[in-house]
Amino acid sequence: MPTVIRAENIGKLYRINHEAQGQSFRYKTLGETLANAGKAIWRGIARPGKRKDTNPREEDFWALKNINFEILQGDRVGIIGRNGAGKSTLLKILSRITPPTTGKVSIKGRVASLLEVGTGFHPELTGRENVFLNGAILGMRKHEIKRKFDEIVEFAEVEKFLDTPVKHYSSGMYVRLAFAVAAHLEPEILVVDEVLAVGDAQFQKKCLGKMQNVSSHGRTVIFVSHNMVAIDQLTQHSIFLNNGKLQMYGKTSDVVNAYLGAEKAESLICFNVKNKPRKCHSNQLVRFIEFRFERELPVFNVDEDFQFIARVKANADITDIRTSMTIFANDGTPVGSCFGPAFADFTEGCVVEFRVILPQPRLAPGMYYCGVSVGKGDHITGHVDCDVVLDTLTFEVRPESGDSGTLSLWPRGWGQIVFAPLNQKILLTNE
Repeated sequence: MPTVIRAENIGKLYRINHEAQGQSFRYKTLGETLANAGKAIWRGIARPGKRKDTNPREEDFWALKNINFEILQGDRVGIIGRNGAGKSTLLKILSRITPPTTGKVSIKGRVASLLEVGTGFHPELTGRENVFLNGAILGMRKHEIKRKFDEIVEFAEVEKFLDTPVKHYSSGMYVRLAFAVAAHLEPEILVVDEVLAVGDAQFQKKCLGKMQNVSSHGRTVIFVSHNMVAIDQLTQHSIFLNNGKLQMYGKTSDVVNAYLGAEKAESLICFNVKNKPRKCHSNQLVRFIEFRFERELPVFNVDEDFQFIARVKANADITDIRTSMTIFANDGTPVGSCFGPAFADFTEGCVVEFRVILPQPRLAPGMYYCGVSVGKGDHITGHVDCDVVLDTLTFEVRPESGDSGTLSLWPRGWGQIVFAPLNQKILLTNE
């Protein structure tokens, strides 16, 4: 396959302005600007060689640096990385929206890009008019747009509002129409940013299917997402960016594992809780020292037991110790709590490790964290806390594949627990 995109030593520099120390920003008059310029010239004459600015107001920031890669025709390439890694900047360069500061990009073919909600749309024009406008921006002729018009409208599901100005559209409607235009006008290269996350689950599924269809016809797809399952399903190769540098480029499964491994290396630091501030009252007769997962990554499957190792130190003799736990969604919403039975007696000064197992909580795909307590009693007899640690044990539940798709498209409105499959029985049949 021929190369359609070649990036050679790509770099992008931005100048960041800062306010002078101790000064708040205000607009200056023309007289003040001229006076300050005169003073600066006089200082340069009177004190040559003296440093001009001890408090620089500008800083050079390299959003990308020394990026090199090649993408072949028909390839599906994912771009992953943390927020601020340079993904959107790279897409803007590939879409010819902004030029690189250093290096060059060679592109063969027409590029259609969907980088943010409403890209290439005029808010005062109707949906119908914007289809033709956006198509023209993408380099399509009028007859080409007419030929694809019905398919675009059907895919976007906005027939009812086609002659309404798009300024009245919701963000989801914007995205549906914008993606439909970009994907149906047969570009040689389709570039899609995380903007698809705005759409509902069913539409996301349609978009992923459309992108697979586009690539099967020999066109190239570049896709940015924080959804690793979508990246793994759609793309063949991926680019891992970290702090503006190319960390890895290769087979998607290998790149995703490298990315998750880098995330895990940072997230596990917080599990050492010996000196972590306690936000809840407790008697400290037993104190947590450490939590850890017995796995390479803090990632669980939907139907898997949730388990971890806890290490505690006893500051007094104490009997009938038990643990309890609350799991929180990433937005801080409590998902549920559980109590364990009394399982141990501790003597003063001993350090004990024990395993905590929550059988198959069946949490929906997403990020979670825990609050863990050790003490006496439970929700029936009354619970006395010896120690409570909040905001710890950050973990992820991974979407799973199935006959009817994947749980990566699980909408939050369905809840945070995936119940076991329904058991269905026919009781009576009339023939």
